[in-house]
Amino acid sequence: MIGRLRCLVLDCPDAERLAQFYRQLIGGEVESPDPRWAVGEGSAVLRGDGGQALAFQGVADHRPPVWGAPEQQFHLDVRVDDLDVAHEAVLALGAVPLGSGGVDDGGGDPAWRVYADPAGHPFRLVRP
Repeated sequence: MIGRLRCLVLDCPDAERLAQFYRQLIGGEVESPDPRWAVGEGSAVLRGDGGQALAFQGVADHRPPVWGAPEQQFHLDVRVDDLDVAHEAVLALGAVPLGSGGVDDGGGDPAWRVYADPAGHPFRLVRP
């Protein structure tokens, strides 16, 4: 092992706004700015209860990734108990639906739904 993952940093046009979006989605506490993570001015850090960190870095010319395109770099999976309830909640926070998939063997409902956060980063709501 060469090192340990410190945090995941998402570029975005408004770090505080995106940090608050993810705080409402996955919980945690927003620390803005947090000199321990040194992501610079216009940044925010969301620290989870287990110590994990998701950082947000303001970038003036941010271009969001395109879901399903070859240049897509990553997406976040967020486990939820009820896709329908979570769907309504993330829409209220400003998420944009991008699709669904992974039909499960039981009732034919999708196993996940894909969204873009307010800065355009893709994430999936995933059933347990």
